[in-house]
Amino acid sequence: MNGIYRKLRKQAANRNPLVLCVLCLSIIASGVPGCEEPQRKTTKQSTPISPGNLVSQATQIVVDGLTDPDPGIRVKAIEVVATTGQVRMMPRVQRLLKDSIVPVRFLATLSCGDLEYTLAKNDMAQLLKDKDENIRIAAAYTMTKLGSLEYFKVLCNAVASDNQTVRANAALLLGKTNRKEALKYLYWTLQRKDSTDKVILQAAESIAMLGDERIYPKLWTRLISVYADDRVVGIRAMGALGTEQAKNALTTMLSDSVLEVRLAAAEQLGRLKDPIGTREVLTVLSKDQTTSMDTESHERVKVLSAMAIGAIGTDNVTKFLPQLLRDESKLVKIAAAKAVLETTTVK
Repeated sequence: MNGIYRKLRKQAANRNPLVLCVLCLSIIASGVPGCEEPQRKTTKQSTPISPGNLVSQATQIVVDGLTDPDPGIRVKAIEVVATTGQVRMMPRVQRLLKDSIVPVRFLATLSCGDLEYTLAKNDMAQLLKDKDENIRIAAAYTMTKLGSLEYFKVLCNAVASDNQTVRANAALLLGKTNRKEALKYLYWTLQRKDSTDKVILQAAESIAMLGDERIYPKLWTRLISVYADDRVVGIRAMGALGTEQAKNALTTMLSDSVLEVRLAAAEQLGRLKDPIGTREVLTVLSKDQTTSMDTESHERVKVLSAMAIGAIGTDNVTKFLPQLLRDESKLVKIAAAKAVLETTTVK
């Protein structure tokens, strides 16, 4: 099983060299070399931790992540800022627009668009001239989100790029614009014979993000793939589609033979306000199914569990967040920090 997952991670990386910029805490991007063996035993808290304390811990983990020497950690920290709407951290993210690593600059630029961070608009003028085309289209996306709609055409043109990574990222950005006119460009890209698998996968997910139900059959083929990473991609796209039919399909994935796939389904169902996947998280964290796993698998399952907790948000799963915030793995801590920021309200 572990050999299979190492192979799957290689396949995922080959599909999209900038996969860190798409969904940075997903199963595909969760394996980062150099992490220590996660702590197997946890110490029970003698006193309850207040919501304010949890948020403080989570915030510090994200802040530290933004300056981490590992670019993969910086990318994940930026993703948490953007997906949880932490506008107060955006000045720190804004400094990463000059990072030397392309995926970091890409996601920092993307987050300025996602949060419509107008204070970075002047930076976009420089990034529109960046030497890397991926950065240029990310800047065009941000300009579009900030009201300069003429830059939308840049994204439409980029899905015709000969560079497959640029084409895939352009498809991602079109999906994030929420503009229905992007559908014709995405379907055109999806049907091109020279589009690689990574482009096809991203175009299909972006069509789902735009709510077009015609993509359902295409997504279903991913759910029945023999490859676990394909099934996870299909699960994420079904969650983006969010229809009742998509939700029913996700429910069937809770019976998948692979634990990581079941946890991914639990997360997406949680985001659709269905806590049916709670039992998967409880089984992992209450019965500690990770003790016999190797380091990478152990870490990956904890990351996915934290992501599912953030989506489900009920007390019976959020009670595990304090121990996950103390995990030795930075990946697990960042995933737990995201869950805290998603679920905790400080009164």
